[in-house]
Amino acid sequence: MFRDIRLHGYANDQIEFYAITAGSEAYNRYFYNSDQADSEIRFFSPGNEFIIGRDGISHRGNGGSFCEYMFGVDQPIADLAKEEVSNRLVVYGTHYDQKSGTLKFSDRTDGYHSFDKIFFDGNAVFNYFFALTGADFTGPLHEQQERIVKVLGKALKRSHAVGFEHDNLIIEEILSLIDEPSAHLFLFKLINTRHRQYSETFRDLYFSNKKITDSEFQKLSQLAERYGIDRYQQERIRIDVMYKHPDNRRIVDEYKNILIACNRKGEINKLENARLTRLKTLSVRNKIPGALFYTLDEMLKKDKKLVDLEESNYISETRQILEGMFLSERHIESAIDTEDMLKLLFAKKQAAENRDHAFEEMLLDASKVCDEKIRDGADISILEGYSYIITYFDRYDATSSAINQLAFMENVRISEEMIRSLLGNKSAFDLLAPGLFTKLFLSGIFEDKYLGNYGRKKVTHLAEGLKLIEENRLTITALLEKLQQIDKDERLYLILLEHVKERIRNFYSKYTTKADQEALKKELTEELNHKKLVEGEIPEHLFHETILAIKKEAIYIHNLLPQIVAEKNCSLREDFLENSGLDRFYVEELEREFFELNDLDLEELYQIRKGLN
Repeated sequence: MFRDIRLHGYANDQIEFYAITAGSEAYNRYFYNSDQADSEIRFFSPGNEFIIGRDGISHRGNGGSFCEYMFGVDQPIADLAKEEVSNRLVVYGTHYDQKSGTLKFSDRTDGYHSFDKIFFDGNAVFNYFFALTGADFTGPLHEQQERIVKVLGKALKRSHAVGFEHDNLIIEEILSLIDEPSAHLFLFKLINTRHRQYSETFRDLYFSNKKITDSEFQKLSQLAERYGIDRYQQERIRIDVMYKHPDNRRIVDEYKNILIACNRKGEINKLENARLTRLKTLSVRNKIPGALFYTLDEMLKKDKKLVDLEESNYISETRQILEGMFLSERHIESAIDTEDMLKLLFAKKQAAENRDHAFEEMLLDASKVCDEKIRDGADISILEGYSYIITYFDRYDATSSAINQLAFMENVRISEEMIRSLLGNKSAFDLLAPGLFTKLFLSGIFEDKYLGNYGRKKVTHLAEGLKLIEENRLTITALLEKLQQIDKDERLYLILLEHVKERIRNFYSKYTTKADQEALKKELTEELNHKKLVEGEIPEHLFHETILAIKKEAIYIHNLLPQIVAEKNCSLREDFLENSGLDRFYVEELEREFFELNDLDLEELYQIRKGLN
């Protein structure tokens, strides 16, 4: 039977700690003392010492540290490629030998780590340290460390107890694996209380409705400022919390698993590329930060050959233009003209569509060369030319982001400032070439199969409204009101869709007659008013749109989809998607639920979708 003794305390006003010794007769094996000023507390046992000070910890003996990986931080590809690995493990005195591909152990296991470094290199919220004593942990330290890795390494890197901070389960797992009566575990948990409060506050806000309002974000910023939490830690905490939302995690993990499979074989085929593209588009709709995917791309997609997809000339063309800026002979004209700028903008557009980070890397390299040239005394016109490019690229990024949010996101914040910014950018692009704004930002969106009904309405009214404002036939305020009304209708439609489906599932087996629909609408109005999700009556047109969507859904799930799956009939599926008016995102979620409910192989669904890409 395991026994343990626990000591709880604070190293300073930010760092909380738990010190635990576990094993048989733990009370005889656990020793600690503190200095007279209470500036540090020392824990020791035969061969091991662990000191918690005000600014960091010191250790001597065997053991190491472990924590849950935070999403988006640097993670060894070997760990990232194993779906079951969820924790970071560091064993004192070890390093990875690149040549032999093995761990090397040494007797130099003592060290000091500041709290800043611990919560920077490891988990931002909590980290564990440990040491072991017993008959199996005597002799040279490198042998003890090697035994720890062999016995505990695999389990510690895969234990779900770590992420949930189930200390009792962690202790049980470790001592069960050692299975040695005289073994004793010394476990130390360090918690950054300020980071934890920021994480929990953000989680409560984000998980309630999967968005953060401006006022809520302002409160978060004030909390971070009051606690002195730097921007990097704020960002990694927020990304980790957003990744753990079940809806986000499913999409990101699917993206990761595709890339892992591609990484193992060293190439990406057209089907896989199409699936990655769909998931990236879906991520915009689900408000998943692009940083999640960029990190995965950098680690798993880099240098992978794209099979059966011809290389475009836009990268080589971009390289030629950028290199031309830095030609040393002054008689060679190296200025960026309008034609060059247009080529660069369309190259940027293609690179974004292909998720080709080589373009951004090339731009970064050009920035470095520009700085070096200016430092070495080159003409200032080089910097002016580069700044000219960057100005247009910044306009492109801001415009693309705003329009994509309108097209693919629900509950997007629409403001006069956003419309004024789009007007200014439209003027700048159209001055470069007539109709350039439409070619860069609108034509492709209207052709996107994932553009939903409300997204299409918003982008259409935006395009028409900007043109009318330029002609002084419409005000910014009028366009703003129209876009906000469409966004309001979209929110209400989604609320109705969720609640009507729930009502039909639980109370109304039939909803085809006018009387049934009137009864349903009346009860729903009372419920939504009570929940303060709706004020007053439900608009008639939105209610009927919802009922019609549910009828179409029922036809697809019960009649068409089983036939499509049985016959692998891509044409029938596409015909329904084009003519039903249902959003492709919504239909694909229904398909996924159908396959999971019926225990079907999702690979078959991907093959059916492949016929449409």
